[in-house]
Amino acid sequence: MSALTDMLADWMPGQRWFGGKGREWAGVTEEGFFLDQSDPALSVHRVRVEYTDGASDTYLVPLSWRSAPAEELSTAFVGAVSGSHGENYAYDAMRDRDATVPWLTHLVAASTVGPMRFHPAGVAYIPEGLPGDVISTEQSNTSLVFGETAILKLFRRLEPGLNPDVEIHDALRQAENQHIAGLLGYIEVDDPNGLEPATVAMLQTFVPNASDGWRLATSSVRDLYAEADLHADEVGGDFAGESERLGEATASVHADLAQVLPSEPADRDWYATVAGQMTARLEAALAVVPDLAEHADALRSLYAAVADTTEPVVRQRVHGDLHLGQVLRTTTGWIVLDFEGEPARPLAERRELDTPLRDVAGMLRSFDYAARHMLVEQPDDPQRAYRAQEWAERNRRAFCEGYSAAGGVTLSSDSALLRAFEADKAVYECVYEARNRPHWLMIPLSSLSRLAAGN
Repeated sequence: MSALTDMLADWMPGQRWFGGKGREWAGVTEEGFFLDQSDPALSVHRVRVEYTDGASDTYLVPLSWRSAPAEELSTAFVGAVSGSHGENYAYDAMRDRDATVPWLTHLVAASTVGPMRFHPAGVAYIPEGLPGDVISTEQSNTSLVFGETAILKLFRRLEPGLNPDVEIHDALRQAENQHIAGLLGYIEVDDPNGLEPATVAMLQTFVPNASDGWRLATSSVRDLYAEADLHADEVGGDFAGESERLGEATASVHADLAQVLPSEPADRDWYATVAGQMTARLEAALAVVPDLAEHADALRSLYAAVADTTEPVVRQRVHGDLHLGQVLRTTTGWIVLDFEGEPARPLAERRELDTPLRDVAGMLRSFDYAARHMLVEQPDDPQRAYRAQEWAERNRRAFCEGYSAAGGVTLSSDSALLRAFEADKAVYECVYEARNRPHWLMIPLSSLSRLAAGN
């Protein structure tokens, strides 16, 4: 391997967006080009990691290059490579403000640089010339905020095909949906093997002074816990009205997606396939989370009933990973973010038609998490547990009522099909918590007790 490849191989496993942690590497290759050769220079690299199990991933790594160390960028330092004129110092270009300007410059110019092509949407002002500030809280991607005007999301793991986040935002923009942040453009890179270009990044309108849905919901829960003698509907921070409006916004997004992108009624084979997938995920989860065993038979019966249900389903494009952390409350209403779907799933699967019930189930699970996350600190407090359940039920019901009213459908959290999607999501959560936050495992397990019992 070259010195650059060695450097990247040493650095990448420590990055939050790297999804191959703990997997054994069989090899790594790199190819790159310069996007800008001013000072600092900006290069873009596609790094292909091959694993010993035969799988592989390709990651996008932009680097900024300086002729001398930059102390203010010490936390973004990647490594040094010897050149004909001495050492060249490489930094994570997404955290080097001086190296962020070229992204929007090329987008405004609709440039083609090497294999990379820039596509402005041509619908709004793009703040050319401004540097971008990195958002440090992200995991699978990396985003830069340019002033208070635009936000650029860089997709770290590359796959051939148009990213659903770009595709769906573009469709909803054409539908003039009021619950999204407008698409300003996107960037793609040609595939070296002749497959479809991969989406590198997308630029959207930035939504300043907005509040994260999770923070708003959990603040409401804290208000409830602080008022020992009041019910959820009596607390000043009652969230049910917002939950209802969020249901309305979700239904609006689903309705527009069904109008502007393909949709079709589900056939019997689809129900059987979904039931089989749910059951397979449960069986795999049992090997990781032994505590699931007490619910296994009831869950198998719940999933088996999916294959025989008569509840009508329209398959269409959906969000795919909807929860309270994916929505923002602005002064005018709710904004839905991140239509990428679950990043761990292959892109082709994320673009398949699905049921809106999967999104609804994801949001209902998120209400449970918001209500119960503080119980982790006091798991044996029956009063808090009661109040958490009261808050969750009130907000789940309000969300379903808002969705039903706006969507012209009858949506109930008691639906057997919706309950199966919720249970499937909770099983996934059990595996995640067992591997990452074992002390949080009680949250999805307690929900499965309710779901398996049909409550």
